[in-house]
Amino acid sequence: MFLDWLERRIDPFAPFEEGRMPPRSVLGFARFYLHPIRWALAALFVIAVIAGTVEASLYLVMRWFVDLLASADRATVLQDHAPGIALALVLVAVVRPIAIWLHELLSNQLVVPQSTNQIRWRAHLYTLGHSLSYFQADFAGRLANRVVQVGPAVRELAVVFIDTLLYVAIYAVTAIGLFGSISLWLTLPVLVWVLAYAVLTAWFVPRARARSHRTADTRSTLIGRVVDSYTNILTVKLFARDREERAAVRDAIDVHTKAYLHQFRLVTLTTTLLGLLNSALLVATGAASLLLWQRGGMSTGEASAGLALVLRLIAMSGWVMQTVRGVFENVGVIQESMQTISRPHGLVDAPEARPLAVAGGAIRFEGVGFHYGRGDATIIEDLSLDIRPGEKVGLVGVSGAGKSTIASLLLRLHDVESGRILVDGQDIAGATQESLRGAIAMVSQDTSLLHRSIRDNIAYGRPGATEAEIARAARLAHADGFIADLVDHKGRRGYDAQVGERGVKLSGGQRQRIAIARVILKDAPILILDEATSALDSEVEAAIQDALDTLMRGKTVLAIAHRLSTIAALDRLIVIDRGRIVEEGSHAALVARGGLYARLWARQSGGFLADRAADDGPPERGRHVSDALRG
Repeated sequence: MFLDWLERRIDPFAPFEEGRMPPRSVLGFARFYLHPIRWALAALFVIAVIAGTVEASLYLVMRWFVDLLASADRATVLQDHAPGIALALVLVAVVRPIAIWLHELLSNQLVVPQSTNQIRWRAHLYTLGHSLSYFQADFAGRLANRVVQVGPAVRELAVVFIDTLLYVAIYAVTAIGLFGSISLWLTLPVLVWVLAYAVLTAWFVPRARARSHRTADTRSTLIGRVVDSYTNILTVKLFARDREERAAVRDAIDVHTKAYLHQFRLVTLTTTLLGLLNSALLVATGAASLLLWQRGGMSTGEASAGLALVLRLIAMSGWVMQTVRGVFENVGVIQESMQTISRPHGLVDAPEARPLAVAGGAIRFEGVGFHYGRGDATIIEDLSLDIRPGEKVGLVGVSGAGKSTIASLLLRLHDVESGRILVDGQDIAGATQESLRGAIAMVSQDTSLLHRSIRDNIAYGRPGATEAEIARAARLAHADGFIADLVDHKGRRGYDAQVGERGVKLSGGQRQRIAIARVILKDAPILILDEATSALDSEVEAAIQDALDTLMRGKTVLAIAHRLSTIAALDRLIVIDRGRIVEEGSHAALVARGGLYARLWARQSGGFLADRAADDGPPERGRHVSDALRG
């Protein structure tokens, strides 16, 4: 009961300011994430001081006990020294176990697991807030690695300092105090050792930090290479590039090994120097103790306690040096994670952003300008477009014309550089991103599913949907037939079956139907179809056109397609060329005009179209949308 209460004192998921960027210095970064648990670290520090003091005091007790054995009357020692023996017994048998128990309790039940995952959670949420371009510019595996590894790295900076360096300081002070009470000559070797140890550490630490950073960087590159191969394994197999992928990972391992060896050369040198330093301390302390004992200036107990303290310091020095090395390995990890995580969010809600209120779903582009980067050919230039509530509009143009970019700007996956976009008269730049994307549903050409169950993937469109609603969406998307036959590697069936990473266990058409079911369940007032049926064969495509027709009913639709027959019967077609609107109108009007659309239609009529629309004329305006979509 008590342990359960204690473990709940730190909530890994406690609310916090999710959009606040972590500082870009190691100490600032660590302080940022440790601030919520500062009281727990303070409690751990106090207990560590008590536990360390109790441990060090045992050597003073040993000095008293050895001197007692050397001088007391064996027959009456228990009666003559009962209080002292009782106090020593209480210290060793009661106080010390309690101090150790409290330290382990605070460390293991209060601080370590909760703080580690709280840091990971907060780093993940901040990373999740980055724009789409941030994720497109890096390996998913490397980003995940840096978010996961930053938790233990930041925690270790605090906990290791408390658990290790504090103990060494207490032991050193105890040794100097004990030796100082006997003779300054006995104190001198310890003082010299402390000074030399500090110099060695100061020399070692910056070099260890630089080499640790290099090792951590090469490790991340290695992980990125491996994850990239696994993620794109189908491409690797199709192009028979196993040898090239092995070579790429081999090169990454080779670079990482060299960085690792370079780091451990420093460790070997430092450990050797530390061994020489420790031997010098032991010889000097032993010689001084022998001379003082010979002259009667030191008792046997004092010599025993002093030498035991020195041996303890020597044993701890190697441990501390390795711990310090580990700390600065963590510093390298923190620097690496910090450089990835601590970047300003590219897309943020305005300070006074409000939820978007969508009634009709009218869309207006006013003088919109955008390009992805210098020299990029994909440019939207002075685009103005009005889409009425409930209107079905198709975007037409060759690849690279800017069609998908227009959809991305409407979703505010990128900010416009000039002009503005309005939804029902509201500038989307002043609306919250969550409410904007909640009002828009999209079926994209590149359908990616989450590595979860079929049920979870469909319910992603509306969390909390009932089983009946999920089943209805699957049925309307004509996905219920193949779902019933699915079985994953663990024997889970139907809606419980896992789809694999990015949905690799399903065919392209199956993934597309799950995506359509997800959008049907979302039932948003604005719908974007970006090559929505591109992954479907003719028979399957015909089977779900009625579902798409149902999906589009009563919604404002922006449809993008290279296969013009799939959008020919929409209310209006907008022809895009190099980011500009060059033509607009109905299918019939555009064909009659003989411009770019007519040329594209004529080019496709022999290959992509099932009918002879180019020869026989455009589809009738009153024709059912699903009929036109069948082509």
